This record gives sequence, structure tokens and C-alpha cells, in this order.
Amino acid sequence: MIGEKVGHRLDPYLYWIYKQFAGNRGNPNFLSLLGLLAMVGASVLIITGRWTAAGFGIILSGLFDLLDGVIARKLGRATPFGGFLDSVLDRYSDLFLLMALVIFYMRKGDFLLVVLTSFVSIGTVLISYARARAEAARVECTVGLMERAERMILLSAGVLFQWMEPILWVLAILTHFTVIQRICHVYKRLKQP
Repeated sequence: MIGEKVGHRLDPYLYWIYKQFAGNRGNPNFLSLLGLLAMVGASVLIITGRWTAAGFGIILSGLFDLLDGVIARKLGRATPFGGFLDSVLDRYSDLFLLMALVIFYMRKGDFLLVVLTSFVSIGTVLISYARARAEAARVECTVGLMERAERMILLSAGVLFQWMEPILWVLAILTHFTVIQRICHVYKRLKQP
């Protein structure tokens, strides 16, 4: 949703900021990898209970995730492999963060939040899987309320402000609602002659 509305309108601004530090050089795949590493760091911080620092780590990871696409487009380095690698590393990032929450809640002995976070993990993976399978069937599938940008905004707010339980309830409902939206979208598109 956010990606659909904002599109690439932020590209010139993000590229200008990037150029101040790195000039006209850069490797988008390296930025994707830095995004994953920032999320792994944020995940370790969650497990150790340093939530505010973890929130900033999630934001840093999101910034790298934005920049990799901008740099790929602006420097003419967008490749099919780069898009594939970015998607795979995004799934790793998503699941490292959710696994960290599961570990944190297991250590606290909060069974309900372990189950809730696991349910969010299932929805998160299925959103991406539904899109991949739709694209394999030649149906574009970017519909739905809870794409990655929305999930990352909610999770970073939940971690920064320690609102995780209500955020997890929202994600538990809306990730699976998004999967249903995508199933319905693909069904309608494939029924058309």
C-alpha cells in the first residue's frame, strides 16, 4: 500500500543523500546485505532486551532496504538477480526479527506471545509466497494491506515504543487478511478469459 502510493517519488531525495556520502558509486547487492546485517543486529538487541536500540536497528535496516533499489535504478545496476537477492534477504530479515521476538517471549515464559508471534511469522511468509506463486502464474500481485513497508513500520514502532503486544495482534490479523486478499485477487484474475 505505501509502496504503491509513494512509488519511486522518494528516489531523488534518497539518492541525493546517498551521493553526499558515496558519490556515484555503490553496489545495491551490498546495501541489501547491510540491511540484513542491521536486522540481525536489531534481533540480537531484542533478545537481550535493548528495545530502543533495536528499534533504531530496524529503521537502519529499512533505510538500507530503500537505498538498494534507489541505487540500482539510479546507477543503472538493476538486475534480475539483484531483485531476487533483495527479496530473499528481506525474508531472512523479516524472520530473524520475528524469531528474536519468539526467543524473547520464550525466555519470559509468555506462551501467548510466543504463539501470537509465530502466527505473525506464518502470515509474513505467506504474503511473500502468495506473490511469488501468483507471479509464477503470470499474475501481478502487489495487492493487500500489509506489504513489507507497513509491517516494518509497525514492528519498528512496536519495538521503539514497546507496544509489541497490540502491534502483534494487528499483524496477526492483517497479515492473514492480506494473504486472503491476494488469493481472491489471483482467483479473479485467473478466472478472466
